[in-house]
Amino acid sequence: MNRPDARHPPVAPTAISRPWLARLHPGLFGMVLGILGLSGAWQRLGHLDVGGAADVSAVLLIVGVVLLVVLLVLWGVKALRFPAVVRQEWSHPVQGALLALLPVSTLMAVALLVPRHPELTGVAFPVAMLALAFQGTMAWHVVAALSTGQTPPELVTPALYLPTVPGGFVGAMALDALGWHGWATLLVGMGLGAWALLEMRILNRLFAGPLPPALRPTLGIEMSPAAVGALATVTLWPSLPADVLMVMLGVASGPVLAVLTRWRYWAAVPFNVGFWSFSFPLAALSGAAVEAVGHGGWPVAVAMTAVGMASAVVTFLALKTVVLTARGKLLPPV
Repeated sequence: MNRPDARHPPVAPTAISRPWLARLHPGLFGMVLGILGLSGAWQRLGHLDVGGAADVSAVLLIVGVVLLVVLLVLWGVKALRFPAVVRQEWSHPVQGALLALLPVSTLMAVALLVPRHPELTGVAFPVAMLALAFQGTMAWHVVAALSTGQTPPELVTPALYLPTVPGGFVGAMALDALGWHGWATLLVGMGLGAWALLEMRILNRLFAGPLPPALRPTLGIEMSPAAVGALATVTLWPSLPADVLMVMLGVASGPVLAVLTRWRYWAAVPFNVGFWSFSFPLAALSGAAVEAVGHGGWPVAVAMTAVGMASAVVTFLALKTVVLTARGKLLPPV
């Protein structure tokens, strides 16, 4: 009799028969983060006087916030009704890291909403504090498991970046929007430190060979640190020269190329919600590109092309998600 592969443990029969609410996956918050990130890119494009960009940004922001609220409510009900499932996900090396999408998407919403609606600051501040506390707890959990050898080598994926690196950068943007610039700069430093701490371990795993098929959609997160870091930097220091932004974009292009060279690995995997991991890094990269164009006085067409490409990716992911959901064939992430 064949022994089960340790990298692909068999699914317990009880997992298949669970109610849909118990199977609500943290990867769904990746949709929120991608849509909100694209809203921010269109908003920056509007600052270059591109007609209709502000309206597109507003629509995407409404869609993202509504989806975020719905998922947060459903997740709260799940935590109350199925606490054992949530504890199991928390302890999983990949799903536990993906849980960071919950606070990170909340912080992104704060970063976008408060500058537009300052009257929301009183509500947004405690929400941001709760999200940062949750994100910090998860960062501690993930780093502790990785640094003490509790994370199996085959489960070391770019998802481990989420609680510490994008969490730090997006948290910095939220705090800056709330008027806490000093603390925001501290979070930028913490994000950079976490990036340096995790980078060698994760890259070493990626260069060792392809990830197991179920984990390959998380490759999109590999693009996040540099892309989101560039966006956070220009958000906190909006007077940076275009040359500095171009250097950051050059650094961010490396992970993008590294992910694209593996396209045969992740393109062979059936579509699932995990592929939304590609959306937020590309949206952040396009937002940073818009800022570089604006600071350098370069043709607006370059900025429109960057945002258009990110929009095309998000549109494809959204259409694919809707179609497969309607057919009942949408696969869950890992």
